[in-house]
Amino acid sequence: GTGRGSQASLSSRFSLLQRLTLIHWKSQVQPVLKLVSACCPRLTFLKLSDCHGVTTDTLLMLAKSCRQLHSLDLQHSMVDSTAVVSFLEAVGPRMRKLWLTYSSQTTAIVGALLGSCCPQLHVLEVSAGINRNSTPLQLPVEALQKACPQLQVLRLLNLMWMPKPSGRRPALGPGFPCLEELCLAGSTCAFVSNEVLGRLLHGSPSLRLLDLRGCDRITPEGLRDLPCQELEQLHLGLYGMSDRLTVAKEGSPLLTQKWYHSLRELDLSGQGFGERDLEQALAAFSGAPALPALSRLNLRGTRVTPGMVSSVISSCPGLLYLNLESCRCLPRGLKRVYRGLDEVQWCLEQLLASPLSAS
Repeated sequence: GTGRGSQASLSSRFSLLQRLTLIHWKSQVQPVLKLVSACCPRLTFLKLSDCHGVTTDTLLMLAKSCRQLHSLDLQHSMVDSTAVVSFLEAVGPRMRKLWLTYSSQTTAIVGALLGSCCPQLHVLEVSAGINRNSTPLQLPVEALQKACPQLQVLRLLNLMWMPKPSGRRPALGPGFPCLEELCLAGSTCAFVSNEVLGRLLHGSPSLRLLDLRGCDRITPEGLRDLPCQELEQLHLGLYGMSDRLTVAKEGSPLLTQKWYHSLRELDLSGQGFGERDLEQALAAFSGAPALPALSRLNLRGTRVTPGMVSSVISSCPGLLYLNLESCRCLPRGLKRVYRGLDEVQWCLEQLLASPLSAS
C-alpha cells in the first residue's frame, strides 16, 4: 500500500514514468491503474501480464488521461474484448504496438483493427496460450493490409490460423510496404503455403526477419520469389522432425544465392536437403565477393558433411554460433553446439585434422 496521500506522493514520484509492467496481479489492478491515469501523463507503454479485473472503464480512462500511451501488452491476461476495442478506438491513430494471447475474444479485437481504428499500428503479435487454440483464427490478410498499412512487425506465434479468403487465389491486396519482420513459427502450420506467404509478403521489399519454423509446406521456390533482397534472418527449422530425415529435398541453393550477402542468421534445422544440394547452398558463402555477415548457423539434423562445415567456417569469420547436433555425416565427437569464436574455430581445427574432412 502507498498509505495516506498516496496520490500526491505517486504524482511527484511517477510523473515521468513512461513504461509500466504489472505481472500476476489478481486483484487491485483497478485502483492502481486509476492512480496511473491520474499521475502518469507521460506513460507510453503498459504491460498487463496474467492480470485480472481490467475493465472497459479503466482502459478508457488510461486512453484519455495518458495522451502519449501507444503500446499495450495484454499477453496472458483475462480482458474482455469490449474493453480492448474501446481502448483501441479511443487511442486510434496514436496506437503503435499491440500484443495479445489468443482467446475467444481475439476475433472481435482483430475485427476492430480491420475497421481501421489503428492505421498507424507498427507491431501486432498474437500468440497461443498454454492451451493451443482448436478453432483457427480467421485472418483476412488483404483487409489487414488495407487497415494497417504501416505495420512493421507481424507475429503469429504457435497459433492455429487461417488466411481469409481461402480457396482459389484472391486478388492481391496492397501488401505491407513497411514490414520488416514476419514470424509464423509454430508446431502446426498447416495453412502456411507458398501462396499464403506470397499474399502476405508480395509488397514487402524491406523485410529483414522471416521466421517460418515448423512451416513445412514452404519451399525454396516460394521463398526465392519474395521481393525482399536484404533478408538478415531466415529461420526454417523443422523442430521435432529433425531426427527423421525424409526423402532428400532440393532447392537450398536458391536461398543462399539470393541472400548470401545479407544473411546474419540462417536456420535449416531438420530440413531434409540432400548432400549435393546443401553443398551448393553453403558454397555461396565461400564464393562471396565480400566477407559474409553470417554469425549464426543452425544445421541441426541435416546431411551436412565435414568438408561443407569446414568450408563455411573458413568463409565466415564472424560465425559465433554453430549447431551441428544430430548431423549424421559428421564424426561423433563433433555433433554439438558451438558458441563463440573460440569454440567455432576449435570445431574447424578438429575437422581439418579429421581423416573425414576431405569428404
